[in-house]
Amino acid sequence: MVYQTENEKRALLILFKDFTSYYNANTLSKQLGISRVGSMKLLKKLKTENLVIATVIGKSTVYKPNMQNSYVLDLITFILAEEANRFKRWKEEFKELFVDGRIILLYGSTIVDYTKARDIDIMILRKAGDSGQIHKLINEKQQLLPKKIHAIDLTSQEFIKNVQNKQVAVIDIVKNAVILYGQSKYVELLKNVSSL
Repeated sequence: MVYQTENEKRALLILFKDFTSYYNANTLSKQLGISRVGSMKLLKKLKTENLVIATVIGKSTVYKPNMQNSYVLDLITFILAEEANRFKRWKEEFKELFVDGRIILLYGSTIVDYTKARDIDIMILRKAGDSGQIHKLINEKQQLLPKKIHAIDLTSQEFIKNVQNKQVAVIDIVKNAVILYGQSKYVELLKNVSSL
């Protein structure tokens, strides 16, 4: 196993989450806040390690995570879990929702600055027929929290259909959300839509 630097992990996360955009060394360097040369070296290393694949579009080489590599799937799952660990308060707050087969996403202004947020935005991806218990838990949690919980409740199939149809709101959530629970299932769901 090769150790990944923080910038390499951030690059993989950007490429995974923002799969509707095409990233080359120049556009990725702006997202990472590093030089274009640094971004080219980073992408070259990731390509050498078979973590990303490159495709030439016009005069530009664009990169996506190599979602056919099981190591990449595990690595992205780990990076998502690591990212969620920075939001321990929300993991603790919504732990009653953490049930096998579910994916819990936190998004919106809450992840940027809770003090300025008007509400708490979460998306719950679930199995069909699991909605009643989720609504009950959200209502109970709402009694305890000072800000309104805005919960979107979808089956995994509904979510994928929205992603495939490039529904702007759902794509924005995918791009910016923190996956509080169900990271490996989430990576599996997006595996086929986030590659070139």
